[in-house]
Amino acid sequence: MSDKEKNTVVTELHSLVELSHDEHDVKAATTHRSTIRHEITSEKELDDAYLYTTLLRKIDFFLMPVLCTLYCFQFMDKLTNSYASILGLRTDLHMVGDMYSWTGSAFYLGYLVFEFPAVALLQRFPVAKTVGIFIILWGVVLCLHSIANYAGFIVLRTILGMLESSVTPGLVIITSQYYHEVFLRTAWWFASNGIGAIIGSGAIAFNIFNNAGNYSLKAWKLIFIVTGVCTIFIGVIFFIHIPDNPTKAWFLSEREKILVVERIRVNQQGFGNKKFKLYQFKEALLDHRTWLFFFTALFSNIPNGGLTNFASILLSEDMGFSTGKALLMQMPGGAVEIAGCVLLAYCSNFLKSRMFWAVLGSGIATIAMFLLAFSNDDTTKYAGYTTTLIAPIGLISLLSNISSNVTGHTKKVTVNAILLIGYCVGNLIGPQTFLATEAPNFRTAKICIAVFAMLSFICFNLIWISYYLSNKKKDREYEEAGGEFDLGENYEFTDLTDKENPLFRYKL
Repeated sequence: MSDKEKNTVVTELHSLVELSHDEHDVKAATTHRSTIRHEITSEKELDDAYLYTTLLRKIDFFLMPVLCTLYCFQFMDKLTNSYASILGLRTDLHMVGDMYSWTGSAFYLGYLVFEFPAVALLQRFPVAKTVGIFIILWGVVLCLHSIANYAGFIVLRTILGMLESSVTPGLVIITSQYYHEVFLRTAWWFASNGIGAIIGSGAIAFNIFNNAGNYSLKAWKLIFIVTGVCTIFIGVIFFIHIPDNPTKAWFLSEREKILVVERIRVNQQGFGNKKFKLYQFKEALLDHRTWLFFFTALFSNIPNGGLTNFASILLSEDMGFSTGKALLMQMPGGAVEIAGCVLLAYCSNFLKSRMFWAVLGSGIATIAMFLLAFSNDDTTKYAGYTTTLIAPIGLISLLSNISSNVTGHTKKVTVNAILLIGYCVGNLIGPQTFLATEAPNFRTAKICIAVFAMLSFICFNLIWISYYLSNKKKDREYEEAGGEFDLGENYEFTDLTDKENPLFRYKL
């Protein structure tokens, strides 16, 4: 391809991005003409496996370390509350009864209230820049935890939840802009929660506790300051480093930007769209899978919300570990999350059904939660607690389903928001199941953990069945139409929903 031809293709590439972002009339959009696919395929670049492997590795190299580090820190930030609970937080802030439970619920109350405004901001403004600003503010608020009284602490936890509400939907959007291998890539950054658990409990919390006498600040306060400063740092890196879409990727050549577009045609969803489309919003609300996502997230995160905030207390008061050992014994769970979630996602390269691996992981986690809930042996309970950390494979699957199986940008952000509302409500309820009057065994909480894990497992199976039946229905309609569906050229970038597009098939 000559330089002149390549410049023409690059111009058309930017036209496609504008089409994806700004065109609201689907019928008019489908008349848009471009020479991109013809020009690239004329050089057989699309068939060059080496080139595609090299491009994928380059994108991984520049994006994944930052996305993984961010998710590592955001989970470490959430765990600071658990670490601080056994390092003097409850005593210094005069918490009695269920006051500590509300420090966990307040975070998700803020997350819940701000979820729709957050996704609206992500749709209206550049994704990476918006998320970067939220992360920096989030780090500042985390540092302020160290100087608050109880009322101020609750307020700060609420604000922290509001600020975090942009992170997961933002990373889902960024992942779908560059990859059609969304399940494994989502697993990479989401499983980095495990790295956060290892660093937070071992490298930070345990070492601060072990050397508490050497610091002028109390250990629990120092934990919030250290993690807050780390978060501000990664927020600045994210703001500067991550591009808002592939056409602005400073690390890609013009030719590589063109190839990124071709790689994600299979996603059939373009780069996002800045215009709110009421019909897509209604479609999202009327789609039964939207509510299956909601209830799956709700049921799976009631156990998560409780364990995230009460793990340290369970390990020290229920299972009998010393304070220092209770911090260290959370590290193996982080390793289980990293290895288990990434391994299950990687296995989808061989048995190509992410729903199978999600259901398998959810089943293992459900068994583990039953062991934690009903065993009388501390070793078995600890093994159950550690193995529950494979449960995030379920949420990884849900997020990757939204990334690749929900198309139409307004519909995608709406479904994403509803899923995260379920996530918030579950995490908000979770700490409230830990009744202070039942300490240290917390019988009600353990029963809730087991029951809701089972309900979540059932919902995962229903989602899988629903996708299978919908694909069969679309195949029948395609055959009845004689294989004739003319959606126009570059229809992949015209913001059609998964239900509007008769050529779209759900990835199982």
